[in-house]
Amino acid sequence: MSERWSLSGKQVLITGATSGIGLAAAQELAARGAHVALVARDPDRGAAAAERIRTAGERLQVSVMHADLSSLASVQALAQEVLDRCERLELLVNNAGAMLSRRELTAEGIERTWATNHLAPHLLTSLLLERLRACAPARIITTASDAHRGRSIPFEDLGAERSYRLGGFARYGETKLANILFTRELARRLEGSGIGAYCFHPGVVASGFNRNNGPLMRALMAALRPFSRSPQEGAQTLVWLAAAQSEELQSGGYYVDCSLREPSAAARSATDAQRLWELSEQQIRQALAPAGAG
Repeated sequence: MSERWSLSGKQVLITGATSGIGLAAAQELAARGAHVALVARDPDRGAAAAERIRTAGERLQVSVMHADLSSLASVQALAQEVLDRCERLELLVNNAGAMLSRRELTAEGIERTWATNHLAPHLLTSLLLERLRACAPARIITTASDAHRGRSIPFEDLGAERSYRLGGFARYGETKLANILFTRELARRLEGSGIGAYCFHPGVVASGFNRNNGPLMRALMAALRPFSRSPQEGAQTLVWLAAAQSEELQSGGYYVDCSLREPSAAARSATDAQRLWELSEQQIRQALAPAGAG
């Protein structure tokens, strides 16, 4: 008989946890007895989020770590901090995400939406895998989106020099497709390890997401607000994936409203999943290579 899964006492790391579904999920996971480490880019927002969770109960365990997830060097430093501070890690939640209205490059020369939404969770997960293995059974949950439908990975244009002409939402959809392919390939590589990998669509959520991209995007998000879910509703599938018994879940699966759903045909391509993994590893190596390295 398989070991029963309980969140009580589990160490959780969750990115994008200072607002929206990340904060809502962190609150619920802490309430269920997990020790939750929030990743925040802004120290003040991180401290405020942690205090908000603590006010719900004096015994709730919450801490804060800081990183700019658009920077792979910062992700690398975050992983080292996690390894130094957390003797255990049973649940990694890759939730941070961004949608930009125009193409931007990071200091490492990577298109920012791709760096934040795809390469950051790929790198963070890879650097923490051995700690997760040592604490198995363990889980990795990544926030994807139905925005992946109708998209394909621009393998010949990963820097979006051409594809960004279709707009920020199209690029966002490409990164969400990448999240699903990443989860699929990760599950394949982790088969038999005791670590499950899952991704999910939270729905359209009324939060601060995409409100930093000018008046047009703010107006669009405001228009969608009456039809949007609350952050608590958007976090339900994430929390369910974190708390469900292992036999209820399929590693590599894409979930919507606490149910396994079939993603797009592009998201089911094992060949593209492997190719994306290899190209992502190459991008990360190049970005983190010492200056002047050949």
